[in-house]
Amino acid sequence: MTYSSTTTNPEAASAASNASRKLRPRSAMSRTMFPYLLVGPAVAYLLVITLYPGIFAIYQSLFVVRFVSWTWAGLDNYVRIIQDREFWAALGNTAIIGGISLTLQTIIAMTVAFFCYRDPLVRGWRIIFLMPMLFMPSAVAFIWKLAFNDGRVISDLLMSAGIVSSNVDWLASVWLARLTLIVADVWQWTPFLFIIFVGALQGQDEEIEEAARLDGASWSSIFWNISLPMMRPVIVVAVTLRGIDITTMFTNVYIMTQGTPGGATETMSFFIYRQGFRMFNFGYASAASVLMLIFTVFVAQTVVKRAFRSGKS
Repeated sequence: MTYSSTTTNPEAASAASNASRKLRPRSAMSRTMFPYLLVGPAVAYLLVITLYPGIFAIYQSLFVVRFVSWTWAGLDNYVRIIQDREFWAALGNTAIIGGISLTLQTIIAMTVAFFCYRDPLVRGWRIIFLMPMLFMPSAVAFIWKLAFNDGRVISDLLMSAGIVSSNVDWLASVWLARLTLIVADVWQWTPFLFIIFVGALQGQDEEIEEAARLDGASWSSIFWNISLPMMRPVIVVAVTLRGIDITTMFTNVYIMTQGTPGGATETMSFFIYRQGFRMFNFGYASAASVLMLIFTVFVAQTVVKRAFRSGKS
């Protein structure tokens, strides 16, 4: 007995029909808008957490704000800040502490990167140099506060070495207090510059170095005359980013020094915090943050523009 297989599966027929049908091409507008739809949520998130607070700070800086009481002040907050000695002292402290810290970080990171980027023995252990950057800033600040002040670890080591004869009060001297902040910042954030410099050195063409060595150039000569000039754009961008981050130094100051002695370690971030959350001058603090933002952007833009312009000439 034979059976005729004339019956068909409706689902299989529908699938075959859909497979055989040609897909209609997307319109030009849909092709144009599709990438924007993909990045739209991320852009919206960034605008919410960056643009809105900035606009709100500018708006708030035009008022004298005491909790729910808002009184129009216009540009009076900015005039008061320009005449405020504490503001300029905090700005100077930020420049001094940040400048010294950034210089030391750049020198140390470049030196370590120079010895590590080609050495096969050190290359596998470079992750160790990144360990300080993985700690929370508050934990690092507490560790160094314990080492310098509360636990007297540094003082005991100095006395054991015969360098000092008694316990050192690190917060009693202006420069000693600044030194504690510099040491903590250098210890934690030098790896940030180190990993960038190592990547820049490894990304250079090895044939150029080989040609220079065949001509009798030493490693130091190759580094100063070939590698370092080629790294100039990377160095400028990395140092600028680290410098911008240093201007927001707050955690170390809050935990380690509280701005003492006599405001010598009060940075701009701590000054804004003190005005806003201790003295409740929210409009005044907002005006200070706006001025600091303008100053930071101006300095960063000037440095980058001059560096790249001189690199082209």
